[in-house]
Amino acid sequence: MNLTKNKKYQYLFYIILLVYSFFNAGNSNLLIQINFLLLSGLFFFCVKEKNYYLHCKYFYEKNKIFIKFYFLFLIYSIFQIIPFPIEFLEIFSPVKYDYLNKLKIDLKYSSISLSPYNSFFQFLNFLSLFILILVLKMIFYTERHKFRFYFFISIIGFLSSFFAIILYLNGNPDLFFLKKSFYTNSSTGFFINRTVFSVFLLFCLISCLEILKKDDLKKYFKKSDIFFTKIYVRLFTIFITIGIITSFSRIGNFLFLITIIIYSINYFLLDGKNKSFRNILLLIILFDILILGFYFGATQLLDRFSLLSEEFNILNKVQPEFSRFETILFGINEIKNFLFFGYGMGSFEVLFKLKYLNNSSLYADHAHSDLVEFVGELGLFGSILIILSIFKFFAHIKILNHINFILILYLFTILSFDFSLHVPLVQILFIIFFLLNNKSIQSN
Repeated sequence: MNLTKNKKYQYLFYIILLVYSFFNAGNSNLLIQINFLLLSGLFFFCVKEKNYYLHCKYFYEKNKIFIKFYFLFLIYSIFQIIPFPIEFLEIFSPVKYDYLNKLKIDLKYSSISLSPYNSFFQFLNFLSLFILILVLKMIFYTERHKFRFYFFISIIGFLSSFFAIILYLNGNPDLFFLKKSFYTNSSTGFFINRTVFSVFLLFCLISCLEILKKDDLKKYFKKSDIFFTKIYVRLFTIFITIGIITSFSRIGNFLFLITIIIYSINYFLLDGKNKSFRNILLLIILFDILILGFYFGATQLLDRFSLLSEEFNILNKVQPEFSRFETILFGINEIKNFLFFGYGMGSFEVLFKLKYLNNSSLYADHAHSDLVEFVGELGLFGSILIILSIFKFFAHIKILNHINFILILYLFTILSFDFSLHVPLVQILFIIFFLLNNKSIQSN
Protein backbone atom coordinates (compact mmCIF):
# COMPACT_ATOMS: atom_id res chain seq x y z
CA MET A 1 0.00 0.00 0.00
CA ASN A 2 1.31 3.44 -0.97
CA LEU A 3 1.08 5.31 2.34
CA THR A 4 1.51 8.97 1.46
CA LYS A 5 2.18 11.64 4.09
CA ASN A 6 -1.40 12.83 3.86
CA LYS A 7 -2.82 9.33 4.28
CA LYS A 8 -0.56 8.73 7.27
CA TYR A 9 -1.96 11.71 9.18
CA GLN A 10 -5.51 10.98 8.12
CA TYR A 11 -5.23 7.39 9.35
CA LEU A 12 -3.91 8.66 12.68
CA PHE A 13 -6.98 10.87 12.86
CA TYR A 14 -9.20 7.88 12.07
CA ILE A 15 -7.64 5.97 14.98
CA ILE A 16 -8.57 8.83 17.31
CA LEU A 17 -12.10 8.75 15.92
CA LEU A 18 -12.19 5.01 16.63
CA VAL A 19 -11.37 5.70 20.27
CA TYR A 20 -14.31 8.10 20.45
CA SER A 21 -16.73 5.69 18.77
CA PHE A 22 -15.69 2.52 20.64
CA PHE A 23 -15.66 4.08 24.12
CA ASN A 24 -19.13 5.53 24.62
CA ALA A 25 -18.62 8.52 22.29
CA GLY A 26 -15.90 9.99 24.53
CA ASN A 27 -18.59 10.90 27.05
CA SER A 28 -16.67 10.92 30.34
CA ASN A 29 -14.08 13.13 31.99
CA LEU A 30 -11.40 10.47 31.61
CA LEU A 31 -12.10 10.04 27.89
CA ILE A 32 -12.12 13.82 27.38
CA GLN A 33 -8.57 13.90 28.78
CA ILE A 34 -7.42 11.01 26.62
CA ASN A 35 -8.93 12.48 23.46
CA PHE A 36 -7.46 15.90 24.22
CA LEU A 37 -3.99 14.36 24.47
CA LEU A 38 -4.48 12.37 21.26
CA LEU A 39 -5.73 15.37 19.25
CA SER A 40 -3.00 17.61 20.66
CA GLY A 41 -0.36 15.06 19.74
CA LEU A 42 -1.69 14.79 16.18
CA PHE A 43 -1.81 18.59 15.89
CA PHE A 44 1.86 18.94 16.86
CA PHE A 45 2.83 16.17 14.44
CA CYS A 46 0.96 17.93 11.63
CA VAL A 47 2.11 21.47 12.32
CA LYS A 48 5.76 20.40 11.96
CA GLU A 49 5.09 19.83 8.26
CA LYS A 50 5.64 23.03 6.30
CA ASN A 51 2.59 22.67 4.02
CA TYR A 52 0.28 21.84 6.88
CA TYR A 53 1.63 24.75 8.89
CA LEU A 54 0.83 27.07 5.96
CA HIS A 55 -2.72 25.66 5.78
CA CYS A 56 -3.13 26.33 9.48
CA LYS A 57 -1.71 29.85 9.18
CA TYR A 58 -3.99 30.63 6.24
CA PHE A 59 -7.03 29.45 8.17
CA TYR A 60 -6.06 31.67 11.11
CA GLU A 61 -5.56 34.73 8.91
CA LYS A 62 -8.94 34.24 7.21
CA ASN A 63 -10.79 33.75 10.51
CA LYS A 64 -8.73 35.82 12.92
CA ILE A 65 -11.60 37.80 14.43
CA PHE A 66 -13.80 34.76 15.06
CA ILE A 67 -10.92 32.72 16.48
CA LYS A 68 -10.27 35.54 18.94
CA PHE A 69 -13.91 35.43 20.00
CA TYR A 70 -13.56 31.68 20.56
CA PHE A 71 -10.48 32.24 22.74
CA LEU A 72 -12.46 34.82 24.69
CA PHE A 73 -15.09 32.11 25.16
CA LEU A 74 -12.41 29.70 26.44
CA ILE A 75 -11.11 32.38 28.81
CA TYR A 76 -14.68 32.97 29.98
CA SER A 77 -15.08 29.23 30.71
CA ILE A 78 -11.94 29.43 32.89
CA PHE A 79 -13.42 32.51 34.56
CA GLN A 80 -16.38 30.33 35.63
CA ILE A 81 -13.98 27.91 37.35
CA ILE A 82 -11.64 30.30 39.18
CA PRO A 83 -12.36 30.60 42.92
CA PHE A 84 -13.38 34.14 43.90
CA PRO A 85 -13.64 35.67 47.37
CA ILE A 86 -17.09 34.85 48.63
CA GLU A 87 -18.00 38.56 48.59
CA PHE A 88 -17.37 38.69 44.83
CA LEU A 89 -19.56 35.63 44.32
CA GLU A 90 -22.51 37.63 45.62
CA ILE A 91 -22.04 39.90 42.58
CA PHE A 92 -21.31 37.28 39.89
CA SER A 93 -23.63 34.51 41.10
CA PRO A 94 -26.03 35.68 43.82
CA VAL A 95 -28.11 32.50 43.60
CA LYS A 96 -25.09 30.29 44.35
CA TYR A 97 -24.18 32.68 47.15
CA ASP A 98 -27.66 32.16 48.64
CA TYR A 99 -27.31 28.38 48.26
CA LEU A 100 -24.03 28.42 50.19
CA ASN A 101 -25.62 30.48 52.94
CA LYS A 102 -28.65 28.18 53.16
CA LEU A 103 -26.41 25.13 53.32
CA LYS A 104 -24.33 26.92 55.98
CA ILE A 105 -21.08 26.13 54.20
CA ASP A 106 -18.29 28.33 55.54
CA LEU A 107 -16.10 29.13 52.53
CA LYS A 108 -13.74 32.00 51.86
CA TYR A 109 -13.51 31.28 48.14
CA SER A 110 -15.85 29.75 45.61
CA SER A 111 -16.26 29.64 41.82
CA ILE A 112 -19.23 30.72 39.70
CA SER A 113 -19.61 27.14 38.46
CA LEU A 114 -21.67 24.82 40.64
CA SER A 115 -19.35 21.99 39.58
CA PRO A 116 -15.88 23.41 38.78
CA TYR A 117 -14.52 19.88 38.37
CA ASN A 118 -16.90 19.07 35.50
CA SER A 119 -16.57 22.59 34.09
CA PHE A 120 -12.80 22.16 33.76
CA PHE A 121 -13.22 19.03 31.67
CA GLN A 122 -15.82 20.75 29.51
CA PHE A 123 -13.30 23.55 28.95
CA LEU A 124 -10.81 20.87 27.92
CA ASN A 125 -13.39 19.41 25.55
CA PHE A 126 -14.05 22.78 23.87
CA LEU A 127 -10.31 23.32 23.53
CA SER A 128 -10.13 19.89 21.86
CA LEU A 129 -12.84 20.97 19.40
CA PHE A 130 -10.73 23.96 18.36
CA ILE A 131 -7.68 21.73 17.90
CA LEU A 132 -9.86 19.38 15.85
CA ILE A 133 -10.79 22.22 13.49
CA LEU A 134 -7.13 23.10 12.97
CA VAL A 135 -6.24 19.45 12.27
CA LEU A 136 -9.11 19.11 9.79
CA LYS A 137 -8.04 22.27 7.96
CA MET A 138 -4.52 20.88 7.64
CA ILE A 139 -5.16 17.33 6.43
CA PHE A 140 -8.60 17.38 4.72
CA TYR A 141 -8.75 19.83 1.84
CA THR A 142 -9.89 17.97 -1.30
CA GLU A 143 -12.94 15.99 -2.41
CA ARG A 144 -10.81 12.84 -2.43
CA HIS A 145 -10.01 13.35 1.24
CA LYS A 146 -13.70 13.91 2.00
CA PHE A 147 -14.78 10.67 0.36
CA ARG A 148 -11.94 8.83 2.04
CA PHE A 149 -13.40 10.00 5.34
CA TYR A 150 -16.91 9.00 4.24
CA PHE A 151 -15.72 5.48 3.50
CA PHE A 152 -13.95 5.18 6.84
CA ILE A 153 -16.91 6.42 8.90
CA SER A 154 -19.23 4.06 7.01
CA ILE A 155 -16.98 1.16 8.08
CA ILE A 156 -17.18 2.27 11.73
CA GLY A 157 -20.96 2.61 11.43
CA PHE A 158 -21.22 -0.90 9.99
CA LEU A 159 -19.08 -2.42 12.77
CA SER A 160 -21.02 -0.54 15.47
CA SER A 161 -24.38 -1.60 13.98
CA PHE A 162 -23.33 -5.22 13.54
CA PHE A 163 -22.10 -5.37 17.13
CA ALA A 164 -25.25 -3.62 18.40
CA ILE A 165 -27.60 -5.95 16.53
CA ILE A 166 -25.79 -9.05 17.84
CA LEU A 167 -26.07 -7.77 21.41
CA TYR A 168 -29.70 -6.73 20.88
CA LEU A 169 -30.69 -10.19 19.63
CA ASN A 170 -29.07 -11.64 22.76
CA GLY A 171 -30.94 -9.38 25.18
CA ASN A 172 -28.26 -6.68 25.48
CA PRO A 173 -26.16 -8.26 28.27
CA ASP A 174 -23.61 -6.11 30.13
CA LEU A 175 -20.22 -6.50 28.47
CA PHE A 176 -17.05 -5.18 30.11
CA PHE A 177 -17.52 -1.38 30.37
CA LEU A 178 -20.79 -1.49 28.43
CA LYS A 179 -23.74 -1.39 30.82
CA LYS A 180 -26.91 -2.32 28.93
CA SER A 181 -29.31 -2.70 31.84
CA PHE A 182 -31.30 0.43 30.99
CA TYR A 183 -31.85 -0.27 27.27
CA THR A 184 -32.39 -4.02 27.26
CA ASN A 185 -34.79 -3.77 24.29
CA SER A 186 -32.83 -1.34 22.08
CA SER A 187 -29.69 -1.47 20.00
CA THR A 188 -26.99 0.76 21.48
CA GLY A 189 -23.74 -0.88 20.34
CA PHE A 190 -20.65 0.63 21.96
CA PHE A 191 -22.79 3.42 23.41
CA ILE A 192 -24.83 3.60 26.59
CA ASN A 193 -27.53 5.94 25.26
CA ARG A 194 -29.66 4.81 22.31
CA THR A 195 -30.30 8.33 20.94
CA VAL A 196 -26.58 9.13 20.85
CA PHE A 197 -26.05 5.80 19.06
CA SER A 198 -28.74 6.53 16.48
CA VAL A 199 -27.44 10.08 15.85
CA PHE A 200 -23.95 8.66 15.29
CA LEU A 201 -25.36 6.16 12.80
CA LEU A 202 -27.19 8.94 10.96
CA PHE A 203 -23.84 10.54 10.14
CA CYS A 204 -22.58 7.14 8.98
CA LEU A 205 -25.70 6.77 6.81
CA ILE A 206 -25.08 10.16 5.16
CA SER A 207 -21.53 9.02 4.38
CA CYS A 208 -22.80 5.84 2.72
CA LEU A 209 -25.44 7.67 0.70
CA GLU A 210 -22.94 10.28 -0.48
CA ILE A 211 -20.65 7.56 -1.82
CA LEU A 212 -23.51 5.67 -3.49
CA LYS A 213 -25.05 8.71 -5.16
CA LYS A 214 -21.86 9.52 -7.06
CA ASP A 215 -21.94 8.26 -10.64
CA ASP A 216 -18.18 8.48 -11.09
CA LEU A 217 -16.15 7.20 -8.15
CA LYS A 218 -12.90 7.03 -10.14
CA LYS A 219 -11.94 10.47 -8.87
CA TYR A 220 -12.06 9.33 -5.26
CA PHE A 221 -11.11 5.63 -5.22
CA LYS A 222 -8.77 3.39 -7.16
CA LYS A 223 -10.37 2.11 -10.34
CA SER A 224 -9.72 -1.54 -9.36
CA ASP A 225 -11.51 -1.06 -6.02
CA ILE A 226 -14.68 0.69 -7.21
CA PHE A 227 -16.76 -2.46 -7.81
CA PHE A 228 -16.09 -3.89 -4.36
CA THR A 229 -16.38 -0.46 -2.72
CA LYS A 230 -19.96 -0.13 -3.98
CA ILE A 231 -20.84 -3.63 -2.73
CA TYR A 232 -19.31 -2.96 0.68
CA VAL A 233 -21.04 0.39 1.10
CA ARG A 234 -24.43 -1.08 0.13
CA LEU A 235 -23.92 -3.74 2.79
CA PHE A 236 -22.85 -1.08 5.30
CA THR A 237 -25.97 0.96 4.50
CA ILE A 238 -28.31 -1.94 5.22
CA PHE A 239 -26.76 -2.70 8.61
CA ILE A 240 -26.55 0.97 9.59
CA THR A 241 -30.25 1.53 8.83
CA ILE A 242 -31.18 -1.61 10.78
CA GLY A 243 -29.14 -0.25 13.68
CA ILE A 244 -31.06 3.04 13.58
CA ILE A 245 -34.45 1.30 13.40
CA THR A 246 -33.69 -1.10 16.28
CA SER A 247 -32.38 1.70 18.50
CA PHE A 248 -36.07 2.64 18.90
CA SER A 249 -34.98 6.23 19.51
CA ARG A 250 -37.81 8.55 18.48
CA ILE A 251 -35.45 11.39 17.66
CA GLY A 252 -33.07 9.06 15.81
CA ASN A 253 -35.83 7.45 13.75
CA PHE A 254 -37.54 10.78 13.08
CA LEU A 255 -34.28 12.22 11.72
CA PHE A 256 -33.70 8.99 9.77
CA LEU A 257 -37.07 9.43 8.05
CA ILE A 258 -36.32 13.10 7.31
CA THR A 259 -32.93 12.12 5.86
CA ILE A 260 -34.44 9.57 3.47
CA ILE A 261 -37.16 12.04 2.41
CA ILE A 262 -34.61 14.76 1.62
CA TYR A 263 -32.36 12.39 -0.31
CA SER A 264 -35.38 11.10 -2.24
CA ILE A 265 -36.54 14.62 -3.13
CA ASN A 266 -32.98 15.57 -4.09
CA TYR A 267 -32.72 12.51 -6.33
CA PHE A 268 -36.10 12.62 -8.09
CA LEU A 269 -36.21 16.40 -8.56
CA LEU A 270 -32.56 17.33 -9.12
CA ASP A 271 -30.40 14.33 -9.85
CA GLY A 272 -32.32 11.36 -11.24
CA LYS A 273 -29.59 9.68 -13.27
CA ASN A 274 -28.07 7.17 -10.85
CA LYS A 275 -30.53 4.24 -10.90
CA SER A 276 -28.39 2.24 -8.50
CA PHE A 277 -28.77 4.98 -5.88
CA ARG A 278 -32.53 5.07 -6.51
CA ASN A 279 -32.68 1.32 -5.80
CA ILE A 280 -30.84 1.83 -2.51
CA LEU A 281 -33.37 4.46 -1.42
CA LEU A 282 -36.28 2.20 -2.37
CA LEU A 283 -34.67 -0.71 -0.52
CA ILE A 284 -34.33 1.40 2.63
CA ILE A 285 -37.97 2.50 2.43
CA LEU A 286 -39.27 -1.00 1.68
CA PHE A 287 -37.04 -3.14 3.88
CA ASP A 288 -36.04 -0.98 6.84
CA ILE A 289 -39.07 1.24 7.29
CA LEU A 290 -41.90 -1.08 6.20
CA ILE A 291 -40.79 -4.72 6.55
CA LEU A 292 -38.76 -4.24 9.74
CA GLY A 293 -41.48 -1.96 11.03
CA PHE A 294 -44.13 -4.66 10.72
CA TYR A 295 -41.71 -7.24 12.09
CA PHE A 296 -41.40 -5.24 15.28
CA GLY A 297 -45.09 -4.35 15.25
CA ALA A 298 -47.11 -1.76 13.37
CA THR A 299 -47.74 0.22 16.57
CA GLN A 300 -44.03 0.42 17.30
CA LEU A 301 -43.44 1.55 13.73
CA LEU A 302 -45.68 4.59 14.23
CA ASP A 303 -44.34 5.29 17.71
CA ARG A 304 -40.74 5.33 16.54
CA PHE A 305 -41.35 8.12 14.07
CA SER A 306 -43.79 10.19 16.19
CA LEU A 307 -41.26 12.59 17.68
CA LEU A 308 -43.49 15.30 19.15
CA SER A 309 -46.49 13.20 20.20
CA GLU A 310 -44.56 11.40 22.94
CA GLU A 311 -41.32 13.30 23.50
CA PHE A 312 -42.70 15.71 26.07
CA ASN A 313 -44.69 13.03 27.87
CA ILE A 314 -41.99 10.43 28.40
CA LEU A 315 -41.55 10.06 32.12
CA ASN A 316 -38.19 10.56 33.75
CA LYS A 317 -36.07 7.44 33.61
CA VAL A 318 -35.74 7.23 37.39
CA GLN A 319 -39.05 8.36 38.83
CA PRO A 320 -42.51 8.85 37.28
CA GLU A 321 -43.17 12.22 38.99
CA PHE A 322 -40.90 14.29 36.76
CA SER A 323 -41.30 14.33 32.97
CA ARG A 324 -38.84 15.47 30.32
CA PHE A 325 -40.98 18.49 29.59
CA GLU A 326 -40.89 19.48 33.26
CA THR A 327 -37.10 19.08 33.20
CA ILE A 328 -36.90 21.48 30.24
CA LEU A 329 -39.16 23.97 32.07
CA PHE A 330 -36.94 23.66 35.13
CA GLY A 331 -33.90 24.48 32.97
CA ILE A 332 -35.65 27.51 31.45
CA ASN A 333 -36.61 28.85 34.88
CA GLU A 334 -33.05 28.45 36.14
CA ILE A 335 -31.69 30.48 33.21
CA LYS A 336 -33.31 33.53 34.82
CA ASN A 337 -31.56 32.80 38.13
CA PHE A 338 -28.12 32.53 36.49
CA LEU A 339 -28.80 34.95 33.64
CA PHE A 340 -25.46 36.70 33.08
CA PHE A 341 -22.70 34.26 34.05
CA GLY A 342 -24.47 30.88 34.07
CA TYR A 343 -24.04 28.02 36.48
CA GLY A 344 -21.04 26.43 34.76
CA MET A 345 -20.63 23.81 32.05
CA GLY A 346 -21.44 20.29 33.21
CA SER A 347 -23.25 21.59 36.32
CA PHE A 348 -26.90 20.87 35.55
CA GLU A 349 -27.00 17.73 37.69
CA VAL A 350 -25.67 19.63 40.72
CA LEU A 351 -28.18 22.43 40.13
CA PHE A 352 -31.06 19.95 40.01
CA LYS A 353 -29.93 18.25 43.22
CA LEU A 354 -29.65 21.61 45.00
CA LYS A 355 -33.15 22.58 43.91
CA TYR A 356 -34.65 19.27 45.05
CA LEU A 357 -32.36 18.69 48.00
CA ASN A 358 -35.22 17.53 50.21
CA ASN A 359 -36.69 15.21 47.60
CA SER A 360 -34.19 12.45 46.87
CA SER A 361 -36.69 10.62 44.64
CA LEU A 362 -36.23 13.17 41.83
CA TYR A 363 -33.18 13.12 39.60
CA ALA A 364 -32.03 14.59 36.27
CA ASP A 365 -28.49 14.96 34.93
CA HIS A 366 -29.52 16.75 31.69
CA ALA A 367 -32.13 19.34 30.76
CA HIS A 368 -33.34 17.21 27.79
CA SER A 369 -32.84 20.32 25.64
CA ASP A 370 -29.28 21.16 24.67
CA LEU A 371 -30.19 24.75 23.88
CA VAL A 372 -31.72 25.31 27.32
CA GLU A 373 -28.79 23.60 29.02
CA PHE A 374 -26.07 25.43 27.07
CA VAL A 375 -27.66 28.84 27.72
CA GLY A 376 -28.07 27.99 31.41
CA GLU A 377 -24.49 26.75 31.72
CA LEU A 378 -22.87 29.66 29.90
CA GLY A 379 -25.17 32.52 30.80
CA LEU A 380 -25.76 35.53 28.59
CA PHE A 381 -22.08 36.48 28.23
CA GLY A 382 -20.85 32.99 27.40
CA SER A 383 -23.69 32.37 24.94
CA ILE A 384 -22.93 35.62 23.08
CA LEU A 385 -19.22 34.73 22.83
CA ILE A 386 -19.86 31.26 21.40
CA ILE A 387 -22.41 32.65 18.92
CA LEU A 388 -19.96 35.33 17.74
CA SER A 389 -17.18 32.76 17.34
CA ILE A 390 -19.24 30.63 14.91
CA PHE A 391 -21.19 33.46 13.26
CA LYS A 392 -19.05 33.70 10.13
CA PHE A 393 -19.36 30.03 9.35
CA PHE A 394 -23.16 29.92 9.57
CA ALA A 395 -23.46 33.29 7.80
CA HIS A 396 -21.67 31.86 4.75
CA ILE A 397 -22.98 28.31 4.81
CA LYS A 398 -24.46 27.03 1.56
CA ILE A 399 -27.96 26.24 2.76
CA LEU A 400 -28.96 24.85 -0.64
CA ASN A 401 -26.43 22.07 -0.17
CA HIS A 402 -28.65 19.13 0.81
CA ILE A 403 -26.11 17.84 3.37
CA ASN A 404 -25.89 21.19 5.15
CA PHE A 405 -29.68 21.42 5.10
CA ILE A 406 -29.92 17.98 6.73
CA LEU A 407 -27.26 18.91 9.30
CA ILE A 408 -29.13 22.09 10.24
CA LEU A 409 -32.33 20.06 10.74
CA TYR A 410 -30.36 17.65 12.94
CA LEU A 411 -28.91 20.55 14.89
CA PHE A 412 -32.28 22.25 15.41
CA THR A 413 -33.99 19.01 16.51
CA ILE A 414 -31.24 17.94 18.91
CA LEU A 415 -30.85 21.42 20.41
CA SER A 416 -34.59 21.57 21.02
CA PHE A 417 -35.45 18.07 22.23
CA ASP A 418 -32.35 16.15 23.29
CA PHE A 419 -28.97 16.36 25.04
CA SER A 420 -26.83 14.55 22.44
CA LEU A 421 -24.98 17.73 21.48
CA HIS A 422 -23.30 17.63 24.88
CA VAL A 423 -21.62 14.36 23.82
CA PRO A 424 -18.08 14.85 22.38
CA LEU A 425 -18.41 12.47 19.42
CA VAL A 426 -21.65 14.12 18.25
CA GLN A 427 -20.00 17.55 18.52
CA ILE A 428 -17.03 16.31 16.52
CA LEU A 429 -19.19 14.80 13.77
CA PHE A 430 -21.14 18.02 13.31
CA ILE A 431 -17.88 19.97 12.98
CA ILE A 432 -16.37 17.47 10.54
CA PHE A 433 -19.42 17.30 8.27
CA PHE A 434 -19.95 21.05 8.21
CA LEU A 435 -16.27 21.69 7.42
CA LEU A 436 -16.06 19.00 4.75
CA ASN A 437 -19.10 20.43 2.97
CA ASN A 438 -18.12 24.07 2.70
CA LYS A 439 -16.64 25.87 -0.27
CA SER A 440 -13.03 25.64 0.97
CA ILE A 441 -12.87 21.96 -0.05
CA GLN A 442 -11.16 21.66 -3.42
CA SER A 443 -12.72 19.59 -6.18
CA ASN A 444 -9.64 17.41 -6.74
